[in-house]
Amino acid sequence: MKGIMAIDPSIFKAYDIRGTYPNQLNGEIAYQIGAALAGYLKPKAIAVGRDMRLSGVELFDNLARGINDQGVDVIDLGLCSTDGLYFAVGKFGYEGGVMITASHNPKEYNGFKICRRNAEPLSGQEGLNQVLKSIQDGTYIAKSPSRGVIARKDIGEEYAEHCLSFVDIAKIKPYRIVIDAGNGMAGLTLGPVLEKLPTRVTPLYFDLDGSFPNHPASPIELENLVDLQKKIAETKADFGVAFDGDADRMFLVDAFGRQLGGDMVTALVSRALLNKHRGETVLYNLICSRAVPELITKMGGTPIRTRVGHAI
Repeated sequence: MKGIMAIDPSIFKAYDIRGTYPNQLNGEIAYQIGAALAGYLKPKAIAVGRDMRLSGVELFDNLARGINDQGVDVIDLGLCSTDGLYFAVGKFGYEGGVMITASHNPKEYNGFKICRRNAEPLSGQEGLNQVLKSIQDGTYIAKSPSRGVIARKDIGEEYAEHCLSFVDIAKIKPYRIVIDAGNGMAGLTLGPVLEKLPTRVTPLYFDLDGSFPNHPASPIELENLVDLQKKIAETKADFGVAFDGDADRMFLVDAFGRQLGGDMVTALVSRALLNKHRGETVLYNLICSRAVPELITKMGGTPIRTRVGHAI
């Protein structure tokens, strides 16, 4: 492996790959990950999306080159949310997916969230560890005699329809809402959804900008909600919503500027799902309060507590 940049194994986390650019994660490392992933999954095609981070294009180009060198096609989804990537993998039957993102982390970070068929995530205990081993052993280097190709696919309209399918638009009230996209992917993905709803939205930081000029796209930290809270008070909004960088998590703030706990959001979602699907099982993670399993049980569902992390 002389001449090939050694990979830092610490970037392989419990349920994603994440590190600082360019010392831990760069084009060369992205190539190795792409080639090793293609060798591990052995798919016909892998869907790849990316967020607005400044290093995203370089990482995409090299990840795709590694995948293509193994004879595997790349479906380029372009800029999208992580949930959009998962949607595309499940909806269109791709055998693998990669989202280039570092989620809520500071601007110097980037990374990969990876899934297999049916959008089942790879984790540090199943999948990511095999990809790392392939890189460390050098077995990913063997190239396919036939090279894969890159095909562009726009999922924006179909993903918006998918999101809207969860609700009865006729029952949505004309709430006044402030939404802070944090210069992240919510600024791109929310538009086609919101235009179909009767809500009145005041947008904050909807421009995509991977340098995060206003505040980090990490709404779990209260200091990053200050602008949202001020705008809620200024506009007398009913509530506010803040998204993280890749728009796969959102935090609710009430009319008084108070953050609603994630367990309360879990309870609300559980109630809505159990109203549609009586008697189903609901998974909730161990940091939720007892209110969550109590509500699920009261609604006739079966609550099961899990470890934290989507791959778990």
